[in-house]
Amino acid sequence: MHDFGRPTTLYVFVAAMALLAGCGKQSQQNNDGDGPVPVSTLTASKRTVPLLIESVGRAEGSRQIEIRARVSGILEKQTYSEGSTVKHGDVLFHIDPAPFEITLAHAKAALAQQDATVKQAQRDSVRLSALAAQNAVSRRQADDALSALDNAKAGLLAAQANVREAELNLSYTKVTAPIGGIAGRSVHSEGSLVTAGTDSGLLTTVVQSDPLWVRFAMSESEYAALRDARGSEDEQRPAAARVPKDPGKALTVQLLLRDGKPFANPGRVNFAASEIDTQLGTIQLRAEFPNPSLDILPGEYVRVRLSIGAQPAIVVPQVAVQQSPKGAFVWVVNDKHQAEQRIVQTGAWVGSDWQVRAGLNEGDQVIVDNLLRVKAGSSVKVQSTTPDPAGGERAKP
Repeated sequence: MHDFGRPTTLYVFVAAMALLAGCGKQSQQNNDGDGPVPVSTLTASKRTVPLLIESVGRAEGSRQIEIRARVSGILEKQTYSEGSTVKHGDVLFHIDPAPFEITLAHAKAALAQQDATVKQAQRDSVRLSALAAQNAVSRRQADDALSALDNAKAGLLAAQANVREAELNLSYTKVTAPIGGIAGRSVHSEGSLVTAGTDSGLLTTVVQSDPLWVRFAMSESEYAALRDARGSEDEQRPAAARVPKDPGKALTVQLLLRDGKPFANPGRVNFAASEIDTQLGTIQLRAEFPNPSLDILPGEYVRVRLSIGAQPAIVVPQVAVQQSPKGAFVWVVNDKHQAEQRIVQTGAWVGSDWQVRAGLNEGDQVIVDNLLRVKAGSSVKVQSTTPDPAGGERAKP
């Protein structure tokens, strides 16, 4: 039996596909025939922006001390809590003092014995000197008595030194903190034998985190800019008030924490290396920051920002800057009201804007919205351009 409905269904399907294809072409024609893309622009103009240099640094204690045993013995007691704050002079450990007390007692006994020897030698020397004057004894005997007195006095000095050494070693059985700071973990447990002058003599560490030091580096070009900025600032002063071009002198530094917020206490550069690292092409610097609340711990990575003055520069919103294989670029409106791609060289961030070092001129109309629909050579229509209170003009959000 023949199926007469199948050809009819096929014809209907082909007609429907043709209709859809026609609609698609018509839709594409309508899209291609749309008017100019509506955009908002920013008129590029120079305004004064801070001249900033940013780098990544690592925090460290301004003083880091290894606490070591200065005498050998049994670690009798630990008197501090690990990780706690200690003050200068606080006792951290006790080493068994008994052997050193015995040594001190022997030294004091030897000192008393030698003191008695000196007194006897003095009496002998006086008596023989008087007899020699009366020719009752030979002069040589008197001289020998005087030499014995001198030897006894020298022995007395040695005995006194031995007592002082024994007292010093006994004092070393109390291990104290040479600085104030945060004490680290104890390397040895109570009852352990520690040996002075070896690796086992290390007991713990104390780190002073207030003030805090941050080490960082900058490139040769950044260091040159910093040096030039400091020099130009000095040239504006009277001749008598000028100082050498020391880039770190009285330079204010700001820390940025992990969340991007600035650290409350500004710091200052207290060290700049005298030479460039030939392998990395950088110069090492160090800044000092007050850290009374210990908000930053040694070993923490932070961002360091140096403000070295101000300069006129063109800035654009960060959203206007895009990336391509050729580098960063922005869209600008040319004289034909068409979108034109402009390769730019970006600098530091200025708030929510991006500094443009090269690629833009004053008066250029930078497109700041509807960027996904903008193509090279496409017609655009500027909807709005509003003045920027900070200088130049800023597009409406």
